[in-house]
Amino acid sequence: MQSKTKELVLSKSQIEQKVKEIAAQITRDYAGKTPILIGVLKGAFIFLADLSRSIDLPVKVDFVRLASYGEKDYSTGQIRLIKDIEFSIKGQDIIVVEDIVDTGYTIAFLLKHLASKGPASLKVCALIDKPERREVEVKPDYVGFQVSGFLVGYGLDYSEQYRCLPHIYRIVF
Repeated sequence: MQSKTKELVLSKSQIEQKVKEIAAQITRDYAGKTPILIGVLKGAFIFLADLSRSIDLPVKVDFVRLASYGEKDYSTGQIRLIKDIEFSIKGQDIIVVEDIVDTGYTIAFLLKHLASKGPASLKVCALIDKPERREVEVKPDYVGFQVSGFLVGYGLDYSEQYRCLPHIYRIVF
């Protein structure tokens, strides 16, 4: 593996504050409802855990697993559904929780897949948004940060490394 340098981009405290802000907005937007948070594995699991504990509403949680990166540092554009949701979302309010929206291929694929299941509403919450890299038109409804570069930490990985770091770093190849 080639040598990599990590540059701190977002501290644990910055991330915690932003998660609380997003959770407060979701709490206001879904007052009186029980949204279902669908986390995209593996990258969103830490964000989803923190977010779900900060939303002041009853929530349900499920997961999907998609693959588009493999062991590369870029999306292949070919999406595979590896694990689907486990219960019906027909007529339910759905918030897809994603670690990062980059080219848009993965989230567009997932939104189409979930929409076919008849939810009442379908929104996207992304910790990181990279609109400058978008190749498919998608716009997250809730966004934590807009940050460029290849990022790791707080669930984000490079070849299954760096996922459990408490901060977010940019990898310099």
